[in-house]
Amino acid sequence: MGSLGGAAIGALLLGLTTNFSGAYLPSNYTYYSIIFTFVLVAVVLAVRPLGLFGRPALRITADRVVAALALLLAVLAPFYLSTYWVGQLLTQMRFLGIAAASLIFLSAYGGMVSLAQVSIYGIAGFVLGNATTNGNTKGLNLGWSPWWGIVVGIAFAVGMALLFGALANRSVGIYFLMITLTYSVIANLFFRTGDGRFGLRRHQRHSDDRTDRQRRRASVPAVLRRAGRSAARVRATSATLVRTPFGLTLQGVRDDPVRMASLGYNVPLHRTIAFAFAGFIAAIGGVLFVWWNGHIDPASIDLGATIDLLVIAVVGGLYRLEGAWVGALFFVVINNYSQRISFIGPRFHTLIGAIFLVIVLVSPGGLVGLWERVVNLFSGRRRGPLDRNAGRVGAGRAQRLKGGSPERRHGFVRRRFARFQERPRFEDEPPWLKGGPRNG
Repeated sequence: MGSLGGAAIGALLLGLTTNFSGAYLPSNYTYYSIIFTFVLVAVVLAVRPLGLFGRPALRITADRVVAALALLLAVLAPFYLSTYWVGQLLTQMRFLGIAAASLIFLSAYGGMVSLAQVSIYGIAGFVLGNATTNGNTKGLNLGWSPWWGIVVGIAFAVGMALLFGALANRSVGIYFLMITLTYSVIANLFFRTGDGRFGLRRHQRHSDDRTDRQRRRASVPAVLRRAGRSAARVRATSATLVRTPFGLTLQGVRDDPVRMASLGYNVPLHRTIAFAFAGFIAAIGGVLFVWWNGHIDPASIDLGATIDLLVIAVVGGLYRLEGAWVGALFFVVINNYSQRISFIGPRFHTLIGAIFLVIVLVSPGGLVGLWERVVNLFSGRRRGPLDRNAGRVGAGRAQRLKGGSPERRHGFVRRRFARFQERPRFEDEPPWLKGGPRNG
Protein backbone atom coordinates (compact mmCIF):
# COMPACT_ATOMS: atom_id res chain seq x y z
CA MET A 1 0.00 0.00 0.00
CA GLY A 2 1.09 3.57 -0.67
CA SER A 3 3.31 2.79 -3.66
CA LEU A 4 2.28 3.30 -7.29
CA GLY A 5 5.16 1.13 -8.46
CA GLY A 6 4.09 -1.56 -6.02
CA ALA A 7 0.54 -1.44 -7.43
CA ALA A 8 1.88 -1.97 -10.95
CA ILE A 9 4.10 -4.88 -9.88
CA GLY A 10 1.21 -6.40 -7.91
CA ALA A 11 -1.12 -6.20 -10.92
CA LEU A 12 1.55 -7.86 -13.07
CA LEU A 13 2.09 -10.70 -10.59
CA LEU A 14 -1.65 -11.20 -10.16
CA GLY A 15 -2.17 -11.39 -13.91
CA LEU A 16 0.70 -13.81 -14.42
CA THR A 17 -0.47 -16.07 -11.60
CA THR A 18 -4.07 -16.16 -12.79
CA ASN A 19 -3.22 -16.78 -16.44
CA PHE A 20 -0.49 -19.36 -15.93
CA SER A 21 -2.47 -21.32 -13.36
CA GLY A 22 -5.49 -21.30 -15.65
CA ALA A 23 -3.39 -22.40 -18.60
CA TYR A 24 -1.44 -25.22 -16.97
CA LEU A 25 -4.02 -26.69 -14.60
CA PRO A 26 -6.29 -29.44 -15.95
CA SER A 27 -9.68 -28.29 -17.12
CA ASN A 28 -11.40 -29.89 -14.13
CA TYR A 29 -9.25 -27.85 -11.73
CA THR A 30 -9.38 -24.47 -13.45
CA TYR A 31 -11.71 -23.14 -10.78
CA TYR A 32 -8.98 -23.72 -8.20
CA SER A 33 -6.59 -21.31 -9.93
CA ILE A 34 -7.82 -18.61 -7.56
CA ILE A 35 -6.12 -20.55 -4.76
CA PHE A 36 -2.74 -19.70 -6.25
CA THR A 37 -3.64 -16.01 -6.05
CA PHE A 38 -4.26 -16.23 -2.32
CA VAL A 39 -1.16 -18.39 -1.86
CA LEU A 40 0.85 -15.62 -3.53
CA VAL A 41 -0.73 -13.02 -1.23
CA ALA A 42 -0.01 -15.14 1.84
CA VAL A 43 3.63 -15.70 0.88
CA VAL A 44 4.26 -12.03 0.14
CA LEU A 45 2.64 -10.83 3.37
CA ALA A 46 4.53 -13.44 5.38
CA VAL A 47 7.83 -12.17 4.01
CA ARG A 48 6.91 -8.47 3.68
CA PRO A 49 4.04 -7.54 6.04
CA LEU A 50 3.57 -4.20 4.26
CA GLY A 51 3.77 -5.65 0.75
CA LEU A 52 6.67 -5.77 -1.69
CA PHE A 53 7.07 -2.01 -1.84
CA GLY A 54 4.84 -1.00 1.06
CA ARG A 55 5.78 1.68 3.52
CA PRO A 56 4.30 2.69 6.86
CA ALA A 57 1.45 5.15 6.58
CA LEU A 58 2.64 8.75 6.39
CA ARG A 59 1.48 10.77 9.36
CA ILE A 60 0.01 14.15 8.56
CA THR A 61 1.74 16.61 10.87
CA ALA A 62 1.97 20.38 10.98
CA ASP A 63 5.58 20.20 9.71
CA ARG A 64 4.60 18.24 6.62
CA VAL A 65 1.59 20.43 5.90
CA VAL A 66 3.68 23.61 6.10
CA ALA A 67 6.47 22.04 4.01
CA ALA A 68 4.00 21.00 1.31
CA LEU A 69 2.42 24.47 1.33
CA ALA A 70 5.84 26.15 1.09
CA LEU A 71 6.80 23.91 -1.83
CA LEU A 72 3.54 24.71 -3.61
CA LEU A 73 4.03 28.45 -3.10
CA ALA A 74 7.62 28.22 -4.38
CA VAL A 75 6.52 26.40 -7.53
CA LEU A 76 3.69 28.87 -8.23
CA ALA A 77 5.74 31.94 -7.31
CA PRO A 78 6.17 33.18 -10.93
CA PHE A 79 2.39 33.43 -11.27
CA TYR A 80 1.70 35.71 -8.29
CA LEU A 81 4.96 37.50 -7.48
CA SER A 82 6.59 40.37 -9.32
CA THR A 83 9.42 39.89 -11.79
CA TYR A 84 11.84 41.47 -9.33
CA TRP A 85 10.93 39.01 -6.59
CA VAL A 86 11.16 36.04 -8.93
CA GLY A 87 14.31 37.04 -10.78
CA GLN A 88 16.24 38.48 -7.83
CA LEU A 89 15.11 37.45 -4.35
CA LEU A 90 13.83 33.93 -4.91
CA THR A 91 16.72 33.01 -7.19
CA GLN A 92 19.25 34.25 -4.64
CA MET A 93 17.41 32.38 -1.91
CA ARG A 94 17.66 29.12 -3.83
CA PHE A 95 21.36 29.11 -4.67
CA LEU A 96 22.38 30.58 -1.30
CA GLY A 97 20.24 27.90 0.33
CA ILE A 98 22.09 25.22 -1.64
CA ALA A 99 25.44 26.60 -0.46
CA ALA A 100 24.19 26.79 3.14
CA ALA A 101 22.83 23.22 2.86
CA SER A 102 26.40 22.01 2.31
CA LEU A 103 27.42 23.61 5.60
CA ILE A 104 24.36 22.27 7.44
CA PHE A 105 24.94 18.76 6.09
CA LEU A 106 28.42 18.69 7.58
CA SER A 107 27.24 20.17 10.86
CA ALA A 108 24.08 18.10 11.35
CA TYR A 109 25.35 14.70 10.21
CA GLY A 110 29.12 14.95 10.48
CA GLY A 111 29.57 17.20 13.51
CA MET A 112 31.83 19.51 11.48
CA VAL A 113 31.15 23.25 11.17
CA SER A 114 33.04 24.28 8.04
CA LEU A 115 33.89 27.79 6.87
CA ALA A 116 35.41 26.53 3.61
CA GLN A 117 32.12 26.12 1.76
CA VAL A 118 32.27 29.61 0.27
CA SER A 119 35.76 28.92 -1.09
CA ILE A 120 34.53 25.73 -2.81
CA TYR A 121 31.50 27.65 -4.03
CA GLY A 122 33.86 30.26 -5.49
CA ILE A 123 36.26 27.72 -7.03
CA ALA A 124 33.41 26.21 -9.07
CA GLY A 125 32.34 29.68 -10.19
CA PHE A 126 35.84 30.81 -11.16
CA VAL A 127 36.55 27.63 -13.13
CA LEU A 128 33.23 28.03 -14.95
CA GLY A 129 34.01 31.67 -15.75
CA ASN A 130 37.51 30.91 -17.04
CA ALA A 131 36.29 27.99 -19.13
CA THR A 132 33.35 29.68 -20.86
CA THR A 133 34.48 33.26 -21.58
CA ASN A 134 35.90 34.12 -24.98
CA GLY A 135 38.15 37.17 -24.63
CA ASN A 136 35.80 39.84 -23.33
CA THR A 137 37.06 39.59 -19.75
CA LYS A 138 40.17 38.80 -17.78
CA GLY A 139 41.05 35.19 -17.22
CA LEU A 140 41.88 32.19 -19.37
CA ASN A 141 39.00 32.79 -21.82
CA LEU A 142 38.90 29.21 -23.07
CA GLY A 143 35.57 29.69 -24.82
CA TRP A 144 34.18 26.24 -23.99
CA SER A 145 30.54 25.26 -24.07
CA PRO A 146 28.73 26.29 -20.85
CA TRP A 147 27.79 22.67 -20.15
CA TRP A 148 31.41 21.54 -20.33
CA GLY A 149 32.31 24.49 -18.11
CA ILE A 150 29.75 23.37 -15.54
CA VAL A 151 31.05 19.79 -15.52
CA VAL A 152 34.68 20.87 -15.20
CA GLY A 153 33.86 23.51 -12.57
CA ILE A 154 31.98 21.06 -10.35
CA ALA A 155 34.61 18.35 -10.82
CA PHE A 156 37.45 20.73 -9.94
CA ALA A 157 35.60 22.03 -6.88
CA VAL A 158 34.86 18.50 -5.65
CA GLY A 159 38.54 17.61 -6.11
CA MET A 160 39.57 20.59 -4.01
CA ALA A 161 36.96 19.68 -1.39
CA LEU A 162 38.39 16.17 -1.27
CA LEU A 163 41.86 17.65 -0.71
CA PHE A 164 40.57 20.03 1.98
CA GLY A 165 38.77 17.19 3.73
CA ALA A 166 41.83 14.94 3.63
CA LEU A 167 43.91 17.65 5.29
CA ALA A 168 41.33 18.51 7.95
CA ASN A 169 39.80 15.12 8.72
CA ARG A 170 41.68 14.68 12.00
CA SER A 171 40.82 18.11 13.39
CA VAL A 172 37.80 18.67 15.61
CA GLY A 173 36.00 21.57 17.22
CA ILE A 174 37.57 24.99 17.03
CA TYR A 175 40.63 23.59 15.26
CA PHE A 176 38.49 22.28 12.39
CA LEU A 177 36.72 25.64 12.22
CA MET A 178 40.03 27.50 12.00
CA ILE A 179 41.61 25.25 9.39
CA THR A 180 38.54 25.57 7.13
CA LEU A 181 38.62 29.34 7.65
CA THR A 182 42.23 29.21 6.48
CA TYR A 183 41.12 27.45 3.30
CA SER A 184 38.59 30.19 2.65
CA VAL A 185 41.14 32.96 3.13
CA ILE A 186 43.72 31.20 0.93
CA ALA A 187 41.18 30.76 -1.89
CA ASN A 188 40.19 34.43 -1.69
CA LEU A 189 43.79 35.64 -1.74
CA PHE A 190 44.69 33.28 -4.59
CA PHE A 191 42.04 34.71 -6.88
CA ARG A 192 42.62 38.26 -5.64
CA THR A 193 46.29 38.22 -6.67
CA GLY A 194 45.21 37.83 -10.30
CA ASP A 195 43.07 40.98 -10.00
CA GLY A 196 40.65 39.29 -12.35
CA ARG A 197 36.93 39.64 -13.00
CA PHE A 198 35.83 36.56 -14.86
CA GLY A 199 32.63 37.17 -16.81
CA LEU A 200 30.03 34.84 -18.19
CA ARG A 201 27.78 35.70 -21.09
CA ARG A 202 24.12 36.02 -20.24
CA HIS A 203 21.50 34.05 -22.11
CA GLN A 204 19.73 35.96 -24.85
CA ARG A 205 15.97 36.11 -24.98
CA HIS A 206 14.05 34.60 -27.84
CA SER A 207 11.65 36.69 -29.92
CA ASP A 208 9.80 34.01 -31.83
CA ASP A 209 6.02 33.60 -31.89
CA ARG A 210 4.72 31.80 -28.81
CA THR A 211 1.46 31.28 -27.00
CA ASP A 212 0.55 33.19 -23.86
CA ARG A 213 1.39 30.17 -21.71
CA GLN A 214 4.81 29.83 -23.33
CA ARG A 215 5.51 33.53 -22.88
CA ARG A 216 4.58 33.37 -19.22
CA ARG A 217 6.83 30.38 -18.74
CA ALA A 218 9.65 32.11 -20.62
CA SER A 219 9.31 35.18 -18.39
CA VAL A 220 10.70 33.06 -15.54
CA PRO A 221 14.50 33.17 -15.71
CA ALA A 222 15.98 29.83 -16.71
CA VAL A 223 18.31 29.96 -13.73
CA LEU A 224 15.31 30.16 -11.38
CA ARG A 225 13.93 26.89 -12.69
CA ARG A 226 17.35 25.26 -12.58
CA ALA A 227 17.96 26.56 -9.07
CA GLY A 228 14.61 25.23 -7.91
CA ARG A 229 15.21 21.80 -9.38
CA SER A 230 18.75 21.75 -8.01
CA ALA A 231 17.55 22.70 -4.53
CA ALA A 232 14.94 19.93 -4.56
CA ARG A 233 17.49 17.37 -5.73
CA VAL A 234 20.04 18.47 -3.13
CA ARG A 235 17.45 18.13 -0.38
CA ALA A 236 16.27 14.70 -1.59
CA THR A 237 19.80 13.38 -2.17
CA SER A 238 21.01 14.50 1.24
CA ALA A 239 17.98 13.02 2.99
CA THR A 240 18.53 9.73 1.16
CA LEU A 241 22.26 9.64 1.83
CA VAL A 242 21.90 9.97 5.60
CA ARG A 243 19.73 6.82 5.63
CA THR A 244 22.31 4.70 3.82
CA PRO A 245 24.95 2.67 5.69
CA PHE A 246 27.45 5.44 4.97
CA GLY A 247 25.11 8.08 6.39
CA LEU A 248 24.38 6.08 9.52
CA THR A 249 28.10 5.46 10.01
CA LEU A 250 28.77 9.18 9.56
CA GLN A 251 26.25 9.98 12.28
CA GLY A 252 27.96 7.44 14.53
CA VAL A 253 31.28 9.19 13.82
CA ARG A 254 29.63 12.45 14.75
CA ASP A 255 28.37 11.09 18.08
CA ASP A 256 31.38 9.05 19.20
CA PRO A 257 34.37 8.84 16.84
CA VAL A 258 36.48 6.88 19.34
CA ARG A 259 33.91 4.11 19.65
CA MET A 260 33.40 3.99 15.87
CA ALA A 261 37.16 3.70 15.37
CA SER A 262 37.30 0.88 17.91
CA LEU A 263 34.58 -0.93 15.94
CA GLY A 264 36.80 -0.87 12.86
CA TYR A 265 35.39 2.11 10.94
CA ASN A 266 37.79 4.45 9.19
CA VAL A 267 36.78 7.74 10.80
CA PRO A 268 39.07 10.06 8.77
CA LEU A 269 37.93 8.48 5.51
CA HIS A 270 34.24 8.97 6.34
CA ARG A 271 34.87 12.60 7.25
CA THR A 272 36.78 13.17 4.02
CA ILE A 273 34.02 11.66 1.87
CA ALA A 274 31.40 13.71 3.72
CA PHE A 275 33.43 16.85 3.09
CA ALA A 276 33.68 15.98 -0.62
CA PHE A 277 29.91 15.47 -0.85
CA ALA A 278 29.31 18.80 0.87
CA GLY A 279 31.77 20.34 -1.60
CA PHE A 280 29.69 18.94 -4.46
CA ILE A 281 26.60 20.67 -3.06
CA ALA A 282 28.48 23.95 -2.59
CA ALA A 283 29.82 23.70 -6.16
CA ILE A 284 26.27 23.50 -7.51
CA GLY A 285 25.46 26.70 -5.63
CA GLY A 286 28.56 28.40 -7.09
CA VAL A 287 27.64 27.44 -10.66
CA LEU A 288 24.12 28.77 -10.20
CA PHE A 289 25.48 32.01 -8.72
CA VAL A 290 27.72 32.67 -11.73
CA TRP A 291 24.93 31.73 -14.12
CA TRP A 292 22.58 34.19 -12.41
CA ASN A 293 25.03 37.01 -11.66
CA GLY A 294 26.86 36.94 -14.99
CA HIS A 295 30.29 37.34 -13.40
CA ILE A 296 32.31 36.45 -10.33
CA ASP A 297 35.14 38.33 -8.64
CA PRO A 298 37.25 37.82 -5.49
CA ALA A 299 34.87 40.00 -3.44
CA SER A 300 32.20 37.34 -3.98
CA ILE A 301 34.12 34.89 -1.77
CA ASP A 302 35.76 37.20 0.76
CA LEU A 303 35.53 36.87 4.54
CA GLY A 304 32.24 38.79 4.58
CA ALA A 305 30.64 36.23 2.24
CA THR A 306 31.95 33.42 4.47
CA ILE A 307 30.36 34.97 7.55
CA ASP A 308 27.13 35.64 5.64
CA LEU A 309 26.81 31.96 4.74
CA LEU A 310 27.42 30.96 8.36
CA VAL A 311 24.75 33.45 9.47
CA ILE A 312 22.28 31.99 6.96
CA ALA A 313 22.89 28.46 8.26
CA VAL A 314 22.64 29.40 11.94
CA VAL A 315 19.59 31.65 11.54
CA GLY A 316 17.75 29.00 9.56
CA GLY A 317 18.77 26.12 11.79
CA LEU A 318 22.18 24.50 11.90
CA TYR A 319 20.81 20.98 12.42
CA ARG A 320 18.01 20.81 9.83
CA LEU A 321 18.54 20.86 6.06
CA GLU A 322 15.34 22.86 5.58
CA GLY A 323 16.89 25.62 7.64
CA ALA A 324 19.27 26.42 4.77
CA TRP A 325 16.52 27.81 2.55
CA VAL A 326 14.58 29.35 5.44
CA GLY A 327 17.69 31.24 6.56
CA ALA A 328 18.55 32.20 2.95
CA LEU A 329 15.09 33.70 2.36
CA PHE A 330 15.26 35.60 5.64
CA PHE A 331 18.74 36.90 4.86
CA VAL A 332 17.94 37.95 1.28
CA VAL A 333 14.73 39.78 2.24
CA ILE A 334 16.39 41.63 5.14
CA ASN A 335 19.37 42.52 2.94
CA ASN A 336 17.14 43.83 0.17
CA TYR A 337 14.68 45.93 2.14
CA SER A 338 17.11 47.24 4.76
CA GLN A 339 19.02 49.00 1.97
CA ARG A 340 16.00 51.24 1.38
CA ILE A 341 16.19 52.64 4.91
CA SER A 342 18.69 55.49 4.92
CA PHE A 343 20.18 55.01 8.40
CA ILE A 344 20.33 51.18 8.10
CA GLY A 345 21.58 50.74 4.52
CA PRO A 346 25.33 51.06 5.21
CA ARG A 347 24.89 49.24 8.54
CA PHE A 348 23.33 46.05 7.22
CA HIS A 349 25.81 43.76 8.96
CA THR A 350 25.11 45.49 12.27
CA LEU A 351 21.40 44.84 11.78
CA ILE A 352 21.85 41.21 10.72
CA GLY A 353 24.27 40.68 13.62
CA ALA A 354 21.68 41.97 16.11
CA ILE A 355 18.97 39.77 14.57
CA PHE A 356 21.37 36.83 14.61
CA LEU A 357 22.05 37.37 18.32
CA VAL A 358 18.35 37.59 19.18
CA ILE A 359 17.46 34.44 17.25
CA VAL A 360 20.30 32.46 18.77
CA LEU A 361 19.33 33.55 22.29
CA VAL A 362 15.63 32.87 21.80
CA SER A 363 16.02 29.67 19.78
CA PRO A 364 19.46 28.00 19.45
CA GLY A 365 17.92 25.83 16.73
CA GLY A 366 17.27 28.86 14.54
CA LEU A 367 13.97 29.69 12.87
CA VAL A 368 13.23 26.01 12.21
CA GLY A 369 13.87 25.23 15.87
CA LEU A 370 11.56 28.09 16.87
CA TRP A 371 8.85 26.67 14.63
CA GLU A 372 9.24 23.24 16.26
CA ARG A 373 8.87 24.80 19.71
CA VAL A 374 5.67 26.54 18.65
CA VAL A 375 4.26 23.32 17.19
CA ASN A 376 5.12 21.40 20.36
CA LEU A 377 3.49 24.11 22.47
CA PHE A 378 0.18 24.03 20.60
CA SER A 379 0.13 20.26 20.18
CA GLY A 380 0.45 19.74 23.92
CA ARG A 381 3.68 17.79 23.73
CA ARG A 382 6.17 18.39 26.50
CA ARG A 383 9.88 17.94 26.67
CA GLY A 384 11.04 14.43 27.34
CA PRO A 385 13.89 13.34 29.63
CA LEU A 386 16.40 13.76 26.79
CA ASP A 387 15.68 17.49 26.68
CA ARG A 388 16.44 18.02 30.34
CA ASN A 389 19.56 17.94 32.41
CA ALA A 390 20.89 14.39 32.48
CA GLY A 391 21.92 14.74 36.11
CA ARG A 392 18.36 15.51 37.15
CA VAL A 393 16.93 12.60 35.21
CA GLY A 394 19.32 10.04 36.64
CA ALA A 395 19.27 11.38 40.18
CA GLY A 396 15.52 11.16 40.72
CA ARG A 397 15.49 7.85 42.66
CA ALA A 398 18.63 8.71 44.61
CA GLN A 399 17.13 12.06 45.58
CA ARG A 400 13.94 10.38 46.80
CA LEU A 401 15.97 7.95 48.91
CA LYS A 402 18.16 10.71 50.22
CA GLY A 403 15.15 12.79 51.21
CA GLY A 404 13.56 9.96 53.22
CA SER A 405 13.98 9.16 56.89
CA PRO A 406 16.97 7.12 58.17
CA GLU A 407 14.64 4.22 58.94
CA ARG A 408 13.39 4.20 55.34
CA ARG A 409 16.90 4.23 53.93
CA HIS A 410 18.11 1.52 56.28
CA GLY A 411 15.00 -0.55 55.59
CA PHE A 412 15.73 -0.35 51.87
CA VAL A 413 19.29 -1.61 52.48
CA ARG A 414 18.09 -4.42 54.79
CA ARG A 415 15.56 -5.63 52.19
CA ARG A 416 18.23 -5.73 49.52
CA PHE A 417 20.59 -7.65 51.84
CA ALA A 418 17.87 -10.11 52.86
CA ARG A 419 17.02 -10.75 49.20
CA PHE A 420 20.69 -11.50 48.59
CA GLN A 421 20.84 -13.92 51.50
CA GLU A 422 17.71 -15.81 50.36
CA ARG A 423 19.17 -16.74 47.01
CA PRO A 424 19.76 -20.46 46.15
CA ARG A 425 22.93 -21.87 47.69
CA PHE A 426 25.52 -24.15 46.13
CA GLU A 427 28.08 -26.44 47.70
CA ASP A 428 31.04 -24.94 45.87
CA GLU A 429 30.40 -21.34 46.90
CA PRO A 430 33.51 -19.41 47.91
CA PRO A 431 33.85 -18.78 51.65
CA TRP A 432 33.31 -15.05 51.39
CA LEU A 433 29.77 -15.61 49.96
CA LYS A 434 28.79 -17.87 52.87
CA GLY A 435 27.50 -16.57 56.12
CA GLY A 436 24.50 -14.60 57.16
CA PRO A 437 21.44 -15.76 59.09
CA ARG A 438 21.02 -19.04 57.19
CA ASN A 439 24.54 -20.30 57.88
CA GLY A 440 24.59 -19.06 61.40
